[in-house]
Amino acid sequence: MGLKFCSIASGSSGNSYLVKSDNTNILVDAGISGKRICDGAGLCGVSPENIDGILVTHEHTDHIKSLRMMSRKAKNGEIFTSEGTACAIFEKMPALREKLVIKEGSFAVGDIEVRPFQLSHDAEDPVGFTLSSGGRRVTIITDTGVFSREMVEEAAKSDLLVLEANHEVNILHCGPYPYELKRRILSDVGHLSNETSAEFIYEMNEFRKNLGDDKPEQEPRILLAHLSRENNSPMQAVLTIKNRLFEEDMIIGRDFQMDVASHDRMGKLLEV
Repeated sequence: MGLKFCSIASGSSGNSYLVKSDNTNILVDAGISGKRICDGAGLCGVSPENIDGILVTHEHTDHIKSLRMMSRKAKNGEIFTSEGTACAIFEKMPALREKLVIKEGSFAVGDIEVRPFQLSHDAEDPVGFTLSSGGRRVTIITDTGVFSREMVEEAAKSDLLVLEANHEVNILHCGPYPYELKRRILSDVGHLSNETSAEFIYEMNEFRKNLGDDKPEQEPRILLAHLSRENNSPMQAVLTIKNRLFEEDMIIGRDFQMDVASHDRMGKLLEV
């Protein structure tokens, strides 16, 4: 028992993740082509008809691009999202009106418990998700301009944290984006920078120290996600976060494990 996680794609150009237990398969977001999603799921041993549910974090195109197609392919699964996101999707994709299930609290998909929680992004009602099964937990937090205590608490109790590290602030400032777009990315409803992601990891670690019996057995495993092609790189994200946490005597490989999800390449199927 437990969970497995795979990043099929993660970045500003499109996002989709697969979370699976022994008996249940869940897709989180469908922001890339349906073919890539089906091919990626297939490499994890999951056919579209065996997808039991699709979770949608928010209505931006890089998270719902292939939602219509996947709703047809995953004919045995339902689509779950928040009320505000559902209303926004109805406007873009009226054909999905009867297929969306609105969930505001914890719910079960097969043997996986799903807990949505609020994020801070310029969408109607964006959410992150914690998925639990067999005593293991995965928390997914991307597309948020700031982090809250609730997000930190969710992450602290999890075995795997998928955390946004969208941009390096200095690269964004000096880059070619128009001023208004830079303002949006840097705002409280934009995206987490590498520096802010490091602060999140530090706060999470501090919270974990006081969890007692609820503390996960292993040190946290962190997968940096939703990196910008133009304003970040895997090397830059790891370097900034590593250096900032070193100042707090937190060392990769000793206090936490860290990797980066790719835009273009499917990640490994991780045992959580």
